[in-house]
Amino acid sequence: MKTLYVSDLDGTLLRNDEKTSEFTNETINTLVKEGIYFSYATARSYNTAKKVTKGLNAKIPLIVYNGTIIVDNVTGEILFSNNFINEDIKEILDDLIKHNVYPIVYSFINGVEKFSYVQQLNSDELQEFINTRKGDVRNNPISQISDLYKGDIFYVTCIDKKEKLEPLYSKYKEKYHCVFQEDIYLHSQWLEIMPAEASKSHAISQLRKYLDCDKVVVFGDGINDIDMFKMADEAYAVENACEELKQYSTQVIESNNSDGVAKWLLAQKKETL
Repeated sequence: MKTLYVSDLDGTLLRNDEKTSEFTNETINTLVKEGIYFSYATARSYNTAKKVTKGLNAKIPLIVYNGTIIVDNVTGEILFSNNFINEDIKEILDDLIKHNVYPIVYSFINGVEKFSYVQQLNSDELQEFINTRKGDVRNNPISQISDLYKGDIFYVTCIDKKEKLEPLYSKYKEKYHCVFQEDIYLHSQWLEIMPAEASKSHAISQLRKYLDCDKVVVFGDGINDIDMFKMADEAYAVENACEELKQYSTQVIESNNSDGVAKWLLAQKKETL
C-alpha cells in the first residue's frame, strides 16, 4: 500500500522561527530516500516555501497557495493550476475596492508570476507584510488600480482590519474558497480568496491520483487545514493547533516547536520494523 503524507507548513512543519529544524530535515530526507511519499500543502508560494524549508529535499510535487497550484519540486514546473474566471475576479476586485480594501493580487502576467498591489493605498497591516517580501522577484508594486486586473489571476489576499474584512468573507465564502484567519506571525487579519475548486483537499486528491497512492495521512494546525483533515484517511493535529481543527483529528501529536510531524513519522517507521 502506497501512503501519501502531506503536512501543512506554518505552525506545523515549521517551528515558530519560520524554518524547518535540522532534525525535521534529516528525518524526512532519510525517510524519503527509503521510499515514503512526503509533500506539503501551504498557503505560501513556491518561492517562499522553498526558502523556509531549506535543507528539506523531498522531491515529489508540492501544493502551494492553499491548493491553487501544484508544482514540480525539482523543475519548478506547474503541474496543476486553477485560475479565476475573468468575470468572477472583476466582480471581486470591483467590490473590494468599493469597500476601500486594496488587496495583493497574485497572477501570471505574460507568463511570469507576480504579486501586485497599489503601493500608496496599502493598509498598515498589508504594508507590514510587504516589508517581509523585500527582494522577492514576484514583487510588483503598481501605481494604478486598473493594473490590479492584469494577467491570469489565481489568488487574492486582503490584509486589513477585521471589521472591514469580515462582511466580505461572509459575502464570498459560499461562492469561492475563502480563508479568514489571523496570521500566526504578524497577528494581522487576513482574508484570502481563491477559485471555489482550489483547496488543499482538492489538490491532495489530484496529487494522490497523480502518484497512484492508496492512502492519505495529513498534518496541520489551522482553520485552513480543516478541508484536508476531512478528506484524509488519517489526520494529525499538532499540539499547538486551533481547537476547531483538533475536532477533526485522528490524534493530537507533539507541537511544531517539538518537531511533532517528524517524530510521528519516525515512530511509524519503527513500528513497521
